[in-house]
Amino acid sequence: MRPCIFIHTNHKQYLGAIVSQHSFKRYSDHADEFDVRIIHTKDYPFLQAHEGEEYLRDGVTRNWRYDDLQSFTTLRFMPPEIMNYEGRSVVVDPDVFAVGDVWPLLTRDMQGKAIITRPRKGAMSIASGGDWNSSVMLMENAKLTHWKVQEQFESMFRMERDYRKWVTLGYEDQGTIGELEPIWNDLDRLTPETRMVHNTRRMTQPWKSGLPVDFIPAERFRFFPPVAWVMRARRKLFGDYGLLGKYKSHPDQNQQNLFFGLLRECLENGMVSEETIKAEMEQNHVRHDAFEVMKATPPLASVVPTKQAA
Repeated sequence: MRPCIFIHTNHKQYLGAIVSQHSFKRYSDHADEFDVRIIHTKDYPFLQAHEGEEYLRDGVTRNWRYDDLQSFTTLRFMPPEIMNYEGRSVVVDPDVFAVGDVWPLLTRDMQGKAIITRPRKGAMSIASGGDWNSSVMLMENAKLTHWKVQEQFESMFRMERDYRKWVTLGYEDQGTIGELEPIWNDLDRLTPETRMVHNTRRMTQPWKSGLPVDFIPAERFRFFPPVAWVMRARRKLFGDYGLLGKYKSHPDQNQQNLFFGLLRECLENGMVSEETIKAEMEQNHVRHDAFEVMKATPPLASVVPTKQAA
């Protein structure tokens, strides 16, 4: 069975998912030896069925919003089911873009582990029982037959499963998880060593600059709880996205250039049409000056350091 890369997304980050899909094939010398598939929230009705209901997240309750910027995140556990618990898969967020060949990751010796992923370094993850950043995972699907996404998703609404503990892999046997080097999930950092860059800071995602913020920020700050009280009061008084302002520019121009250089190639090779980009702009999923930014973006060869581009 061919290994497969899965990009999970929703309607708000769909264009990012297409760009991500293009990047994995573009930078691989083995592009014909693996598949890249998009997992979209619209194909999983159970995600919409709980709209507005309370669920457990980091020890407190939140209302589930299908329309939230990151409503796709629990679908990162779908690849083993989709592949009938056979073969090998990689899952990434839609804001993860390859800048090097992914083949060494797909074919690496997992040394008997079920999951290879990057550890987190934060109080939030430690307190929730997990210590892993699951936004990029290499998976041995046969070792993950206990992953039943719909059943486990619905248990959050019975307060039996905590979202935060789930996504930090706190429910997994910790001995089955191996450590992934940061270059495969480089968080808002693009260096000559980077293989996959992750625009993880939502406020500065390059394709969102200037648009109204449409995600709900964290509401639990263990080391300074008053911030959490203010954030919860804000949401109750002004709505989910009230007073959150607008997305800002990414501090690294090269990472903006990478996204729009890849998007321009998607337009040129037919992976995306002008009409689709315009529709995404009209829905505030993509900044309104996307075409102008693409036109001003330098060739990718000058954006991605030679080491990865080779």
